[in-house]
Amino acid sequence: MKKITLFIACLFSLTMLAQKPQSSTASISGKVIETTTKQPLEYATIVLTNLKTKRVSGGITDMQGNFSITIPQGNYAVKAEFIGFKTKDLGTQDLTSNKNIGTISLTEDAETLDEVEIIAEKSTVEIRLDKKIYNVGKDMTVKGGTASDVLDNVPSVNVDAEGAVSLRGNENVRILIDGKPSALVGLTGTDALRNLPADAIEKVEVVTSPSARYDAEGTAGILNIILRKGKITGFNGSLNLTVGNPDMVRVAPNLNYRTKKINLFSNLGYSYRKGPGNSQTEFSYLTDGVLDSTQVENRTFDRESKSFNASVGLEYYINDNSSITGNFVYRKSKGNDIATNVTERYLTDNTSQNLLNELRVENEDEDGVDNQYSLNYTTKLDDNGQKLTIDLQYGNSEETENSPVTVNGALSELNSQITNSKEKLFQLDYVLPIGESSQFEFGHKSTLQDLESDFKVNILDPNTDFDPSNAITFKQNVYAFYTQYGSKIDKFSYLLGLRSEITDIDLNVLTTNQTSDKNYTEWFPTVNFGYELNDNENLTLGYSRRLRRPRHWFLNPFESRSSATSVFRGNPDLNPTFTSSYDLGYNTKIRKFNLGASLYYQLSTDKIERVSIIEERNGTNVFVSQPLNINDEQRYGFEFTSNYSPTKAIRLSASFNYFKFNTDAFTYVYTAQDGTQATTNLSEVNESSWFARFNSRITLPAKIEWQTRIMYRGPQTNAQSDREGMFMTNLAFSKDILKDKASLVLNVSDLFNSRKRQSTTYYGGRENPSTVSYGEFQWRERQISLSFTYRFNQKKKPQRPQGGEDGGGEEYNG
Repeated sequence: MKKITLFIACLFSLTMLAQKPQSSTASISGKVIETTTKQPLEYATIVLTNLKTKRVSGGITDMQGNFSITIPQGNYAVKAEFIGFKTKDLGTQDLTSNKNIGTISLTEDAETLDEVEIIAEKSTVEIRLDKKIYNVGKDMTVKGGTASDVLDNVPSVNVDAEGAVSLRGNENVRILIDGKPSALVGLTGTDALRNLPADAIEKVEVVTSPSARYDAEGTAGILNIILRKGKITGFNGSLNLTVGNPDMVRVAPNLNYRTKKINLFSNLGYSYRKGPGNSQTEFSYLTDGVLDSTQVENRTFDRESKSFNASVGLEYYINDNSSITGNFVYRKSKGNDIATNVTERYLTDNTSQNLLNELRVENEDEDGVDNQYSLNYTTKLDDNGQKLTIDLQYGNSEETENSPVTVNGALSELNSQITNSKEKLFQLDYVLPIGESSQFEFGHKSTLQDLESDFKVNILDPNTDFDPSNAITFKQNVYAFYTQYGSKIDKFSYLLGLRSEITDIDLNVLTTNQTSDKNYTEWFPTVNFGYELNDNENLTLGYSRRLRRPRHWFLNPFESRSSATSVFRGNPDLNPTFTSSYDLGYNTKIRKFNLGASLYYQLSTDKIERVSIIEERNGTNVFVSQPLNINDEQRYGFEFTSNYSPTKAIRLSASFNYFKFNTDAFTYVYTAQDGTQATTNLSEVNESSWFARFNSRITLPAKIEWQTRIMYRGPQTNAQSDREGMFMTNLAFSKDILKDKASLVLNVSDLFNSRKRQSTTYYGGRENPSTVSYGEFQWRERQISLSFTYRFNQKKKPQRPQGGEDGGGEEYNG
C-alpha cells in the first residue's frame, strides 16, 4: 500500500507537470471521509486512469475532504486512497460532463496502521491565500531542540541572540499556539519558547497577510505553532532523550491514544540546562567631541533553569457531526541566574587613575507557574460544510523573583518582584459555504487580561535616596468582531474581510498614583487575492491593517537592576503602533525546483522604538533605555525562498530577504532625574538590511544524514544605533537504528561560537553625541547535543502528498 501510494503520487506529479490545457474537459468532484468518525480526510488521493490512453492523473482533497479535478473528457477508472486506509475502487466513470460522485468513505487498514509515523521525512510547504504552512519534518537541527530552534529554521523568521523572534526583520510578531494565546508562551514568551520541545510541533503557519479571522495584534504578522495530536487508532507515541554540553538534559514523551469515540493526546517535556553567556560594553564619554573618559563593563551570565511542560487533551466525538475537546496546559519553571558585572572607569589621559572600580553580582532566583484550561466545541450543521465553533479559555500565570545584589562583596540591594496574570477568552466562529466555491464567515472574540505586579527595591546605601520600587495593576480588554467572504472563480480566488477591535486599557502605578487609560475602537480591513497561472504557478496579493499594543512591561516604569549604570524602564504614555501592509507573492515549481518570491511594503504610524538617554544620579551617569513613539516608518523589501532536490540523497534550500526602511528625524525632550530639561536628537534613518539562510541535507553511506545550516543577518541602523552583521552555522548528523524505530542525532549549534549581537549607540544624537557605547552580547555559547528518539507503534513512512496551492483563509480554501 505504501509503495503503491508513493508511486501514484510520483506519477501524478510528473503528469501534472507535463500536462497541457485541453479544449474539451470535464470535472469530477466529491468528498472523502473516514468511515468510523465521519471526519474529512485531508490529502486523500484521487487516482484517475484513462481507459483509452492509460494515462494516470488525479488530485488530492482539501482540509474539508473535498476535491474537484478537471481532466480531458473520457472514461476513467477511479480510485480513492489514503495512507493507512484501504483503497476504494469507484469503478468506471463516464466523464464527458461535470460529475459529483458524492461522499466516499475510507476504512482504516489494520495491517498498515503500524507503518504510519507522526513526523514526516522532510518539511513541506502549503501555500494559502493569506499564509504559508511549513509542515515540520525530521529537520536534524531541531531534533532534540526547542520551539525557538524550529522557528529559526522557518523561512522569513529569525531568532536573535537573546531569543527575540522577528518576521522579515520586524520583531512585532504575534505568536500563537494552536491558533490561540497559550500558557506555553507564558508571561515572557522567549524563555518559554526555549523550553517547548521541538518534537511537540507539527507545523508552523507564517501569516504575513492575515485575514480578518486573525487578531489584529502584530504588525509584522502572525506565527501560529500547531502542536501534534494523535491521528492513529490505538496507543502510540515517542520518547525523546537529549543530553548536551553546556549542561543540558531534556526528556520529552509524546503519548496518544485514540478510539472511535475519543482521542487522548499529550505533549510533555522536562528540561534542565545551564546557559553561560557574556557581554562587554565600552562607554566613551566625549566633551566637545573629544574623548574625556572611558567606562568598561564586562558581564558574565551563569544561568541555570529547570522547566516542566505538560499539554494534555481529550477529544470526544459526540456524534458524526459534533465533537468537544478539553485541553489542560501546565508549565512550571525555576531559574537561578547569576549576573556578574565588573565596571571600570578611567580618564583618557591617565588610565592608571580609576574613577570607578566595581564588582556587582546579582543572584536572581525565579519561579514561575502557568495553568491554562481550554474547551472547544465544534459542530457541523449540515453536510455542505456549515460549521459552528465555540472556544472557552482561562489561564493564570504567576512569577516570583528574588534578586539580592552585592557590590564589592557587600550586600547592596534586596530586590523582589511578584507578577500575577489572569486571562479569559471567549471565541465564536461560524462558517457558511455558498455553492461549491464560495464561503461566508463571521465571528466574535473577547480577550480579558488582569495583571498585578509588585516590584520592590531595598537599597541599603544610606546615602542614596533613589527608590525605583513600584507596584502596578494592568487591565486590558479587547472585544473583536469580524466577517469575511471568499470565493473562487475559475483560477481566480479572493478573500475579503473586515475586523473591528474595541480596546480598553487601564494602567495604575500604585506607588506614584500615576494612571494611563487608553480606550479606542479601530477597524482592520483585509484583502487577499490569488491567481493560478497554471498547475505549478500562482500569484497572491494581500493587504491588511494591523496594530502593536504596548505590553505591560513596556508600560511599567520599573527599572531592571542587573547593572547600576545601564537599566531599562517602561513608559506609561506609550500609544499603539498601526501598520498597513501590502504583499505580492509568486510561487512556482519547475521539476525538482521550487521557488517563492515576495514584494512587500509596510507603513507604520507612531512606531515604538527603544531610545537610550543619560541620567546623572549621585554623580554617576546612568544609561536608561525606554520605549517611545517616534515618527512614522516606511519599510519595503523583497524575499526569495527556494528548494531543490537534484537527487534523493541531496536536498537543498535557501532563502534571502532584503528590506529598506525610512524614519524621519525625531527630537525627544524629557525631564531628567534632577528636574532639568534634556534633549536627545534622533537622526533621520534611510537604511537597508538583509538576511540569508542556506540548508543542505545529504545522505552519506550507511544511511547517515548530514545537515548543514548557515545563516547570516546583515548590519542594520536605526535612529540611535548601528548593529553589526551576525553569522552562524549549525551541523547535525542523524542515523536511524533499531529497524527504523529509533534515531540518533548529533547536533552542533553555533559551530563557530559566533552568534553575538554587536552594536554601537550614540547618546544625545549622532551629530554631536555626549557618549558613544560599543557592546557585544552573547546570550548562549556553542551547544553540542546528542538526541535519542524511540517510536512505539510507529515506523518511518514516506512523505505524504504535498498540499495543493489552493487559495484560502483558515477555513476557506477557494
